[in-house]
Amino acid sequence: MQYRIDFHCHSRFSADGVSEPEALVRVAKEKGLNGFALTDHNTSAGIDYLEQIGLIRKDGLPVDNFLILPGQEITTKEGHLLALGIKLPDLKGIPAIDAVSLIHSMGGLAIAPHPFDYFRAGIRKRFLDKLPLDGIEVFNAAVTFKRCNQKAMAYAKERRLPMISASDAHDAEVIGTALTIVETDDFSVQGILRAIRHGTLLEKRYISTKEALKKTWNNVFRFRSRHLMTKSIGNDM
Repeated sequence: MQYRIDFHCHSRFSADGVSEPEALVRVAKEKGLNGFALTDHNTSAGIDYLEQIGLIRKDGLPVDNFLILPGQEITTKEGHLLALGIKLPDLKGIPAIDAVSLIHSMGGLAIAPHPFDYFRAGIRKRFLDKLPLDGIEVFNAAVTFKRCNQKAMAYAKERRLPMISASDAHDAEVIGTALTIVETDDFSVQGILRAIRHGTLLEKRYISTKEALKKTWNNVFRFRSRHLMTKSIGNDM
């Protein structure tokens, strides 16, 4: 069977995410997705939360025929790296090569998100070339410049790496804007991960200008709130 999966999504557990995990699930189902990967920045707190409320099973099977894959977007020393299929602690600052080794040791996939988008911490080619990656995000719906996606596609073809397309949603309404179609008879976390290696189909659509502006505003607002909170704590000491 074919399954429609968004492999790059953020919730409020990311510093720049705004939506509750339950909202991601609701909107994804409304849009006809079969699942998504929750890849919050440098934390698996959202995964823990979804396990606690029964929306993720620890055995990797779907809940009510909907599958949420555990994951994380790691801010490595060289840039962002997606870990799919596993839970990780905060590894911010870890060398990318060490992050890939750890991901593989735990049975997950290491995929480079929005490479060549250096405004969003994409890993540069000279570092990508040295990484034993499991795939490339060749289409990111929120990429800064469309040519970054074009370069990612060319690079994946050059290295013959599996390709994914994803929304990089930081707001529930954006989930599924871009997604990946995989084919497997095993609708589980491990079955979906294996399916990525065997080839994918890509649904590619960019977020709207309004959605892009909203994302930028949310980032500014969250950054300003954290700055004011830090300043307040400093003044109280």
